[in-house]
Amino acid sequence: MSHPRTHAAAGAISEHKPKRFVFVLMHNFTLLCFASALESLRIANRMAGKDLYAWRIIGEGGDVMESSAGTGFKLDGDLDELTRDDTVMLCGGIDVQSATTKRLLNWLRREARKGLPLAGLCTAAYTLAKAGLLDGKRATIHWENQDSFAEEFEDVELTKSVFVVDQGRLTTAGGTSSIDLMLKLIADDQGEELANAVADQLIYSSIRTDQDTQRLSVPTRIGVRHPKLGKVIQIMEANIEEPISPSTLAKDVNMSTRQLERLFRRYLNRSPKRYYMELRLQKARNLLMQTDMSVINVALACGFASPSHFSKCYRAHYDTTPYRERGSHAARLSI
Repeated sequence: MSHPRTHAAAGAISEHKPKRFVFVLMHNFTLLCFASALESLRIANRMAGKDLYAWRIIGEGGDVMESSAGTGFKLDGDLDELTRDDTVMLCGGIDVQSATTKRLLNWLRREARKGLPLAGLCTAAYTLAKAGLLDGKRATIHWENQDSFAEEFEDVELTKSVFVVDQGRLTTAGGTSSIDLMLKLIADDQGEELANAVADQLIYSSIRTDQDTQRLSVPTRIGVRHPKLGKVIQIMEANIEEPISPSTLAKDVNMSTRQLERLFRRYLNRSPKRYYMELRLQKARNLLMQTDMSVINVALACGFASPSHFSKCYRAHYDTTPYRERGSHAARLSI
């Protein structure tokens, strides 16, 4: 499990020691982010006809680690001491906060002191940040976790990129972004030709860089290509804590308030005020699920002046209160 497999050119012998990646699986890790990274290395070896890369798969306990899909993976070992030539690939997934244990944090800090490159795939950027290993650095995380991450780690420069490489810290947004990161690393190590050959084998026709963002553009997301509508929604998304009035939004795109109302009704079947409220409540729900912030602080972070008003709006939209939402979420995770 921890060694490179067979290659296209049988008998090819590597002149150099393979570069080793150590995959650290966290409880409820996401299969796609792990498999995408690992397969990229395997295919690079196959296309090169020699062992350019090796890997080892470890995790806390050293026995079996269960993915978010319920599939267990036999580990090669526990959180052992690594060599200075290793690259750590920390694989996160669902409820990363619970999977971020004190032992794992201490292990990461110890390995970081050796100067090892550390990567956080999917939600594992949270764990690197919790260990203090992303302070003063650029990073990314899955868009669903961006709100809670930004609230908790103010010393990290959070971006919306599909992946980020900054001063020995590598982070990805999850899903197939692991492929983009690995293709960059392969290109840096072995050249663009091999990276492109790996992409072709993966049927991966659109290689993204760290300049690409992880979420679809506003027009693509809402299915409407109206420039002024897209601009207003972008302004709304950037101003959740201090909402902007419809009249000001209308002025920002050189429209009257009535024209803005008609635009939202025509394309989104709701008023600007209603749409803005739904954006704020969506962020509030993310914070309730993913952080330990008090309900009142969640309310303030999402532009609500009082907990009672927040609770009333939340119940009207989600048919439950913020307190019950958090309690039922915790109960589901404990099953």
